[in-house]
Amino acid sequence: MAALGLYLIDAAIQAMRAPWQIDDFPEALYIKTELLPWTFPLHMVTGGLVLLLIPAMILLRHRPHWHRRLGRVTVPVVLVAGVTAFPVALVAPVTPLSALGFTVQGLLWLLFLGLGLRHVRRGNIAGHRAMMLLMAATTTGALFFRIYLALYALYGNPRHYQAFYALDAWIAWALPLAAMAIFLKRTGAFAANPR
Repeated sequence: MAALGLYLIDAAIQAMRAPWQIDDFPEALYIKTELLPWTFPLHMVTGGLVLLLIPAMILLRHRPHWHRRLGRVTVPVVLVAGVTAFPVALVAPVTPLSALGFTVQGLLWLLFLGLGLRHVRRGNIAGHRAMMLLMAATTTGALFFRIYLALYALYGNPRHYQAFYALDAWIAWALPLAAMAIFLKRTGAFAANPR
């Protein structure tokens, strides 16, 4: 758990620092910084913050007062990161298929956030928890995407980089999301729990 926590913190810090370290960027991301000089940094910073805020929200789930307070900070940050994900995905994409993968990820992310807020306002804590866990699983795509790219850089064929990038844009979030959905279904976590 400690190693996972350290990796999460490192990934969040790297994401927040990335817009200002463009000398080390691959060409595809450097182009995005040129075309989206405000949107791309805003997405990276808020996305990095979300990588820290969502685990904190999960850790505080048994402390409703603090969970709600942190939620009031987390929701707008997730909204900004989610909305800015669309232009980042669609402007100068590496491939059209990768752009579609990131776009679907952003849509699902915002959908789960909206459904989670709707459930909690209706007093359905179990539904809220399930939607937030699905959103958290979708969020992990940011981490797995980088892990898979690093592994491909070590073991993959450079000629197939664009094809792998497009695949990674889907599997990085779809596999954790599917695993979480299966877990929630098997544990009955989708059951309504109105208060």
